[in-house]
Amino acid sequence: MLFTSRQAEIMTLAKAEGRVTVDELAARFAVTPQTIRKDLNDLCDGKALTRIHGGALFPSGNENVKYEARRSMAAPEKQAIGRAAAALIPDNSSLFINIGTTTEAVGEALVDHRELMVITNNINVANRLRVFPSIEVVIAGGVVRGSDGGIVGEAAVDFIRQFKVDFAVIGVSAIDEDGALLDFDYREVKVAQAIIANARHVILVSDASKFERTAPVRIGHISQVHTFITDHCPVESIRRICAESDVQLIETEGVSLRVTGS
Repeated sequence: MLFTSRQAEIMTLAKAEGRVTVDELAARFAVTPQTIRKDLNDLCDGKALTRIHGGALFPSGNENVKYEARRSMAAPEKQAIGRAAAALIPDNSSLFINIGTTTEAVGEALVDHRELMVITNNINVANRLRVFPSIEVVIAGGVVRGSDGGIVGEAAVDFIRQFKVDFAVIGVSAIDEDGALLDFDYREVKVAQAIIANARHVILVSDASKFERTAPVRIGHISQVHTFITDHCPVESIRRICAESDVQLIETEGVSLRVTGS
């Protein structure tokens, strides 16, 4: 689903507060409760929120949010993260980009680069970059996940293993306090693990909401990446792990970047 501007703001509020109510939203936006109920019904029909009496809840951490909802959530933060990641990748590089709305933001930020080879299992990234003659796009084969255009499965894993690239840009569904990187689909995890194993420099990109969620399948550990880019890292244990493991932590929140580590 495509959000209206009011619905996008409702999603931002729901994410921040955990829940929203019809009466509070009607007062905030100076519209009728009926208008807000329609907005909430639309968002809940699209699985972006969960309807409750008098309002709606932000989805629990163990539920994977629908693709369009994820793409709209924290969009400015993802764009800033994308620009910061793109700034680390020089022209004439080879790189993997895996599945995720934040990794797609990195792809968007790479369009002015020259002589890149981008290998991806993300149809959205491939479709965006294929029109630029200075970027060679190589797409993995495998099962196409209808929900978000991700390509998963053993065929994709075997394909990725044919390459050894300069950079990998990876996203995750959740980051645990102990540094575990988590996802929902074990098939996607296998591809992500192959990407990590076959890149010289691994860049993890994730907005701060991933610290508030959980997922059942382990990709690996944050100590396995070289650079972690987020809008803000509120978890002290993650900061400590990055420092101890020589992981460069880049936070994009605010006017200037904050860089910690090597």
